[in-house]
Amino acid sequence: MLLALAIVGLFVLPAPWGAIAVFAAAVIEVGEVFFWIRFLRRYPVKTGAEGLVGERGEVIVRCAPVGRVRLRGEIWNARSEEPVEPGEAVRVEAVDGLTLVVARACSTAAPAGAGIKRSWTGL
Repeated sequence: MLLALAIVGLFVLPAPWGAIAVFAAAVIEVGEVFFWIRFLRRYPVKTGAEGLVGERGEVIVRCAPVGRVRLRGEIWNARSEEPVEPGEAVRVEAVDGLTLVVARACSTAAPAGAGIKRSWTGL
């Protein structure tokens, strides 16, 4: 956007300033590209099977050992070493073709109100 404005400025600004504005805008644009490339390398893209490992889903058909799981709004075939009932949360351990290998998810959620300090003064 800055480069487009500088090109317009090439026709509006006096002789040396238009060229200086285009050069400065081009340098800023190139610097911005290198900045974003470097910044986004911190976050590797996870797609496919490796993106599913570790995700949490919900059992919709009993897994004993084979059943079905809803994960990210999709229904997957699932396999579990221990029986898991419908409605229980599971965690994806691995992906075997189009079948998820799942295990019962450990509940790490804190009880309601945990960590809240209440002070009852002035009553």
